[in-house]
Amino acid sequence: MKIQIVLEGQTLAATLEDTPAARAFADMLPLALDLADYHGIEKIADLPAALPTDDAPAGIDPEVGDITLYAPWGNLAIFYRDFGYARGLVRLGRIDGSTAALEAKGPLPARIERMDAAQ
Repeated sequence: MKIQIVLEGQTLAATLEDTPAARAFADMLPLALDLADYHGIEKIADLPAALPTDDAPAGIDPEVGDITLYAPWGNLAIFYRDFGYARGLVRLGRIDGSTAALEAKGPLPARIERMDAAQ
């Protein structure tokens, strides 16, 4: 499923995986979130409800552009810098292009929506 993340006048296209967690995330859309910076590596935000992680791996080594769930906290984490393996991360999808817009300092107001709903 194609989604978009709109922040400060920029739109980042992304593709969600076909997993129970990603489908549950898609069902929450559209979402208005404040993406907070976390250690200069990722932007994070609380989600309104828990996502299923029963069939998810114990963790992943996220790549730049990965959209993930950090299961222990139940929050969204979008990586704009490289990071090593972390237990509890579940990949939901991936930004299809540049992540440069996420590098802005401080919190970023964002709207995440299905591409078909935004047309």
